[in-house]
Amino acid sequence: MRFLHTADWHLGRILHGVSLLDDQRYTLDGFCDVVRDVRPDAVVISGDVYDRAAPPADAVAALDEFLTRLVMERRVRVIAIAGNHDSPERLAFGSRVLSSGGLDVVGPLAAEPASILLADTKPQVRFWAVPYAEPPSIATLLDDDSIRGHEAAMCRLLDRIRERKTDGERSVLVAHAFVAGGSVSESERPLSVGGTGAVAAEAFHGFDYVALGHLHRPQSLDGGAIRYSGSLLKYSFNEWEQPKSVSLVEIPESGPARVEEIKLPIKHDLRKISGTLDQLLSTVPAVGRDDYIWADLLDATPVYNAVERLRSIYPNIMYAARLQTAIPAGNGDGPRPDPSRHTLSQLFHMFYKEINGEELSEAHTAVLTGLIEEFERTREGR
Repeated sequence: MRFLHTADWHLGRILHGVSLLDDQRYTLDGFCDVVRDVRPDAVVISGDVYDRAAPPADAVAALDEFLTRLVMERRVRVIAIAGNHDSPERLAFGSRVLSSGGLDVVGPLAAEPASILLADTKPQVRFWAVPYAEPPSIATLLDDDSIRGHEAAMCRLLDRIRERKTDGERSVLVAHAFVAGGSVSESERPLSVGGTGAVAAEAFHGFDYVALGHLHRPQSLDGGAIRYSGSLLKYSFNEWEQPKSVSLVEIPESGPARVEEIKLPIKHDLRKISGTLDQLLSTVPAVGRDDYIWADLLDATPVYNAVERLRSIYPNIMYAARLQTAIPAGNGDGPRPDPSRHTLSQLFHMFYKEINGEELSEAHTAVLTGLIEEFERTREGR
């Protein structure tokens, strides 16, 4: 039995003021091609389908389009849950009607987590769906005031599932959570403050595969049984070197699940470049000009209108700024200079070195000296 595990589509995402919906549509077109070629028994979407609880109309239309293609054209079963970015009620609208057609959307969490049995596969596999919910909501749902924090809440829900599991039946958990030890990215919204949203990997023991959403870097934990498929696209520039993929999961009749990463096509990559403005303007890359670009400028002096000037080379540039030279260790840690004991020239030299990590050149010193002398003459003539 094989299924595709994906998550964190974040339809409607905006990056540096640019809507990524066209990029998301492009990649989802490629996802549909993967479904056509692989012919999985199911597609699992582990939460954060939308980027916000009240998604824009074009994001809703995009989801409708691709779910229709998967379920009606590809005839593949789709199982989706709500993540912390989704509105469970909005996402699950019409779910009881749609389930009869092969689309199972689990929005609001129930006291008895939903299960979906794929009886026509070999082996038969039961999917247990645990959409995201805040611990206080779970405590109220289960009428248990002793539940504190994400780990306690998840453990209680998983205990209820284990009470209902059938011996010998292969099982997959679909959830949206932060597992301790997972590698985070800048574009994820923390589930709580101070790391209290983490759930220990040991809490998920007893399932043949745990299909998780929330962390945007594709990664496996606990020997591979727990996996984040990662986000559909790169959603921050600190992810620019992260490969994105969808996970093809095979559940055999016995033994551990097997996972294969399948890369998806992208319309515009995210990329960081660096150099002086003149260097970047004089170098036209052979490929990647249409990428979304973050430029770190290495100029020693301020640069103006860098984004607009670089747009002639990189039409989709999103950010450009002068990267300050790293300050040597120890600088700035000692007492501040006393202006009454230093000349204006000495103060400027110390300031320049602290900011740029190097001494002012002889040429710049000569310019500084001339400016200070002109300032002193002007002040004396008042």
